[in-house]
Amino acid sequence: MILYLHGFRSSPASFKAQMIRATLQETGRAEEYLCPQLPASPQSAIALCLQLCEQIDPSELTIIGSSLGGYYATYLAEKLSCRAVLLNPAVKPPRDLAAYIGVTTMYHSDDVFEFTQEYAQELSQFSINQITQPERYFLLAATGDEVLDWCEMVAHYLGAKQHIITGSDHGISEFADYLDQVMEFCDGAMDGAQ
Repeated sequence: MILYLHGFRSSPASFKAQMIRATLQETGRAEEYLCPQLPASPQSAIALCLQLCEQIDPSELTIIGSSLGGYYATYLAEKLSCRAVLLNPAVKPPRDLAAYIGVTTMYHSDDVFEFTQEYAQELSQFSINQITQPERYFLLAATGDEVLDWCEMVAHYLGAKQHIITGSDHGISEFADYLDQVMEFCDGAMDGAQ
């Protein structure tokens, strides 16, 4: 089972989420994919994810998180002892998102989105200072990320499987080039390998 967690102001309509969904559909595995619209509140987002994962064996679960979704995925992987794929993950969102407090719109629609001071404070509850089992993690980080520092990502996921992309951008525009690697890592969990 794959649980995909989108980034800040994003949605299940993101191109990476759609690409993974399509890949699973093409191979008759559509039922192995979950991609919820995450609430603005970090507490509510984590609660939703935990609820979705209640009936899933952690050895058969991989959480893929992009940007802020990567921060959530790390917390959940530690809590549930499952695998995680991090796509340009946020390492310190309580610091990085302070500048985004206020009202804005979603990336894939004109829906209004508000990120409050309270939500920024909630983020610190889900901080993981050091991952415990690096072999359960796969980091895909781009040196050209214009939003987050790829060096912080590399240091935070020390010992994990890592693929550093030279150049690219925060969204990993050429994600299709790395999809096979991501799916191979996910399939290790689906096959029951830990």
